[in-house]
This record gives sequence, structure tokens and C-alpha cells, in this order.
Amino acid sequence: MQETPVSKTIPGTTPFDGDMAKKGYALNKMCFSFNDKANRDAFVVDPEAYMAQYGLNPQQADAIRSKQVLALLDAGGNAYYLAKFAGIFGLDMQDIGAQQTGMTKEQFKAKLVAANQQC
Repeated sequence: MQETPVSKTIPGTTPFDGDMAKKGYALNKMCFSFNDKANRDAFVVDPEAYMAQYGLNPQQADAIRSKQVLALLDAGGNAYYLAKFAGIFGLDMQDIGAQQTGMTKEQFKAKLVAANQQC
């Protein structure tokens, strides 16, 4: 039986693999801390100090400042941890999906509904 080689690239995506987990450790650890309201509040008061506390690198800090999902994913962010960050600003996973695909939230939701109806 012959093994099929596994590609690490998926066009238009940033796969979250072991290398990305290492790259994004500080970013994801910080975002996980947002499970605690006191931490969310501390971030809002002084984002720069909060990022420094977790040792974010310049790419990660710039991505946090920009609030751009694709930049956060490229910096090693995991979508589930990034949802904690997005929640600070009242955003949900549909907002994140819309931003990733370049759609409005309404367009993204309609696409999800249409895909679900095809199943």
C-alpha cells in the first residue's frame, strides 16, 4: 500500500500545525487569559502593558493592534483562542469568519446557511 504525501499548504489558508503552535504560543496564551473578565478589563485599560506581560513579538503585537484576523492567524494565532480576543470587542466567530473571507457578516451567515442546506 502506497502512502499519499500530505501537503502542508491549503490555498488561501494558514494551517495551524505544530510549527504555528510554537510560533503563536505567547499570543494564544494571552488570548486564553481573556477567559477571566479581570484580564479582559486589564487589556482594555493598557493593551501595550498587557501584551508586554505575555512577551508578544512585534508581529503578534502589530496583529493585536490591527485587530485583523488574517494577521493574527499569520502570527500563530489559533481561531479558538482568537475568539476570546474578539469577544472583548463584541465580535463572535461569524465576525471572524466574515473577516477571513472578505465578506460582510450578513454575507458570511448567508453562505453558512446555504452550505448547511446543501448537506
